[in-house]
Amino acid sequence: MDSSSYKVKKIKRVFAVILAAAVTGIFSALVADTLKVITEHYEEAFLENLRHNRYLIFIIPLIGLTTIHLLRHFLFRNKANKGIKEVLDTINKNAHTLPAYKIPSHYFNGLLTVIFGGSTGIEVSTVVSTAAIGALSSRKVSYLRNYRTDLVCAGLAAGVTALFNAPVAGFLFAFEVFTKRKSKLHTAAVVTAVLSSYLVTRFFFYKQVFHFSVTNWRTEALPYIVLLGVIAGFNSVYLTKCVLFFKKFFGSLKNDYVRIIGGSLLISTLIFFVPNLYGEGYDGIKHVFQHATAPSLAVILPLLVVVLLKPVATSVTLGAGGDGGVFAPSLFIGAFLGLIVCVVLNHFFGLGLIPVNFVLIGMAAVLSGSIHAPFTSIFLVCALADNYVLFIPIVVASLVSKWVAAAIFPYSVYTYQVKHAQASIAPQQRP
Repeated sequence: MDSSSYKVKKIKRVFAVILAAAVTGIFSALVADTLKVITEHYEEAFLENLRHNRYLIFIIPLIGLTTIHLLRHFLFRNKANKGIKEVLDTINKNAHTLPAYKIPSHYFNGLLTVIFGGSTGIEVSTVVSTAAIGALSSRKVSYLRNYRTDLVCAGLAAGVTALFNAPVAGFLFAFEVFTKRKSKLHTAAVVTAVLSSYLVTRFFFYKQVFHFSVTNWRTEALPYIVLLGVIAGFNSVYLTKCVLFFKKFFGSLKNDYVRIIGGSLLISTLIFFVPNLYGEGYDGIKHVFQHATAPSLAVILPLLVVVLLKPVATSVTLGAGGDGGVFAPSLFIGAFLGLIVCVVLNHFFGLGLIPVNFVLIGMAAVLSGSIHAPFTSIFLVCALADNYVLFIPIVVASLVSKWVAAAIFPYSVYTYQVKHAQASIAPQQRP
C-alpha cells in the first residue's frame, strides 16, 4: 500500500513538473518572440531616422541609458542587472531564486538598450527573463521548489529556442553553459519547454533572421577553416577581455551620471564613425556580402575596423549600464571576421573560397569561443542557415575556436563572473 501510494505520488509530481515546463515554454516563447519583434521594429525605425540626420546619434544612446537608469532606480528596486550570473546563482541551491520583477526588468532594459543604439543584443536579456519565468513557476506549487533548477533551465532553453527558432541549440545551451545534470526528469522538462516554445514560435512568430544561400563546400578548404577557427579563438578572448575590462572600469566610477554620460558619448562617437556598430548588428550581417566582390585593402581595412571596435562598443554599452551580453556581438564579429579571412585568402592566394560559407563558419566559431559552448554554436548557426550543409566545417571551426580560447583564457564572461564572485566571498567565510 505504501509502495503504491509512493508511486502515485511520484507520477503526480513528474506530471506536475512536465506541465510546469510546458507552461514555462509557452510563456517564455511569448516573452522572447514579442521582445524580438518589438526590438526589430524600433531598431529599424531609429536607423531610418539616423540615415536622414546622423547627428541624432549623439543623444539617442544617452536617452536609452538614462531611461534604463531611471527605471532601475524607481521601478526595479535599484538593483543592477547581472545578466547570466543571476541565473547561475539561482541554479546554485544555496542562492536566492530569481525574483519575478526580473522578467519585466530585463525585458524593458534589453529593449531600451538595443533600440537606442547599445551595441549588444537581446539574447541575454531574454535568457534571464525566461529563466525567471521558470523560477516563478517553481514557486507556484510548494513541492515544485525542489525542481527549481529543472524549470529555470527549461525557461532559458525555451527563450533561446524562440529567439533563433533553434530547438536543438536551446536544449544544448542549457546543458553546456548552466548545468550538466543528467536526470531523466531534468532532460524531459527541458525538452518539453523547448518543444512548446518551438511550436508557439513556428506557428505564430516565425521569421527567418537571415537568408543565406548555402549549397556546398569543398574539403580542400578545411585547412583554411581551421585557420579561421584559430583566429576566431583569439577574437573571442579579445571580446571577453574587453567586456571584463570595461565593466571593471565603469564599475569603479562612483557617480552614475558620469558613467552614463561618458559611456553614451563614447558609444555615440563610435557609431557616428562606424554605423554598423549600432544595436545588435544583424542589419550589418545581412549586408556584409556587399564587401565580398571588391577584395582590396580599401574594403578589408574598414571590415577590420568593425571587428576591432565592436568588442569595445559592446563592452562600453554593458559597462555604462546597458542590458545584454556577448551573443549577438559574437555572431556579428564572426560574420565580418569570416568574410575578412575569405576575402584575404581569395585575393592574395586565389583560392576561390565561398564567402557565404566563411561568414557562417565565422559566426559559429566566434560564438563558440566567447561562451565556451561549441555545440550550442554549431546547431544555432545551422538553424540560422536553415540547413546542415556546413555542419562538418562548422563543427571543426567551433571546436578549434573553443580550444584556442580556453587555452589562452580559461573563462568565458559568464564563468569568470561566477569565479570572481566566489573568490570575493571566500575570505569573508574564513574564521
